Amino acid sequence: MKRGLNTIAAVFMSASLLVGCEATKNANNKQKGAVIGATSGAVLGGVIGNNTKGGNTALGAIIGGVVGGAAGGYIGSRMDKQAKQIEQEIPGAEVERVGEGINVTFDESSGVYFDSEKYSVNAKSQETLKKLIGIFKEYPDTNVLVEGHTDDTGSESYNLTLSKNRAQAVTSYLVNNGLSSGRFDTKWYGESQPKYDNTTEDGRAKNRRVELAIVANEKMKQEAEQATSEE
Repeated sequence: MKRGLNTIAAVFMSASLLVGCEATKNANNKQKGAVIGATSGAVLGGVIGNNTKGGNTALGAIIGGVVGGAAGGYIGSRMDKQAKQIEQEIPGAEVERVGEGINVTFDESSGVYFDSEKYSVNAKSQETLKKLIGIFKEYPDTNVLVEGHTDDTGSESYNLTLSKNRAQAVTSYLVNNGLSSGRFDTKWYGESQPKYDNTTEDGRAKNRRVELAIVANEKMKQEAEQATSEE
């Protein structure tokens, strides 16, 4: 499982939040969530959110919603468990714990993918999504951002529509199999946010992806605040 903040967060924190960085140097994710939130909170979320245009907006969604402090540590502990379960049950998924949330990336090598120029959820992808549904049911106090991305093959407008259809197909499958539609936000970016080199076959395959940002909902935030205020 990939762990830690992305480059934007790391640079910002090293420049402006030296105390927070030192405190999290050897911390686990629960501890990092508490320190990051306590020292930066909305400021860090705003900086990352403003710098994720053309970048990882799933990460921006996660950091932008930090609670921070002891409550953030409580949420981080819950997210550690969920991330570990996703990693164990869906081995091909790229699972990254960030602050108080989880970023999951599915591409053609990780069990959720689409046939060429198609957007229906195929049988192999359904098997993986069913595992994810089971995990989401076990952790009901989370919200999920679903993002669709493509490589740069074809026109920009075509790819934007394709990414929209694919992201919506994933969300629809999850909702149609027992998850509340209120937990989901669906966005699409076409070819505008490549993570890998589109000049190579492998890079294009990895850019044809669906990303998930998993964050605490209001119920979990309130539970965390209450639990930590009583300590």
